[in-house]
Amino acid sequence: MTIKPLIILPDPLLRQVSAPIERVDDDARRLADDMLETMYDAPGIGLAAVQIGVPRRMLVIDVSREGEEKTPLVFINPEVIASSDDRSVYEEGCLSIPDYYAEVERPATVKVKYLDRDGKEHLVDADGLLATCLQHEIDHLNGVLFIDHISRLKREMVVKKFTKAAKTKAL
Repeated sequence: MTIKPLIILPDPLLRQVSAPIERVDDDARRLADDMLETMYDAPGIGLAAVQIGVPRRMLVIDVSREGEEKTPLVFINPEVIASSDDRSVYEEGCLSIPDYYAEVERPATVKVKYLDRDGKEHLVDADGLLATCLQHEIDHLNGVLFIDHISRLKREMVVKKFTKAAKTKAL
């Protein structure tokens, strides 16, 4: 397992729509392992493959609390097939937008179809933090960032800040 460097805003790769994974094989499982290692190291509770420069439809999540046993989840080609009309608000952050947090409103529950690391299809009914995290990471696979769910003014300020930081770092 290898810790991979994270792609940070304003990298245009974050706006790319990720391609489906055609075969769940050893390469896909290795990618999942690298993603989990990277996510835990960051530390974070979710990571999409595109965030480590691989625009493929895979994400990893672990919403276990500190002190609890880790419960890593791997979602290959995840797809939201149903969502509730009820809404919930969580303060979200993102490993690709470090140290910025904002309240985001999303459907309170979702049903997601996906393949596991063995290529077996599953359905999960998620609520609470897992539902929010799944929606956040699936957004990444579609080139959408959590800042796209906040006001235009706040979003423009965040993008400007990270664009300036990237230019300064490049010098």
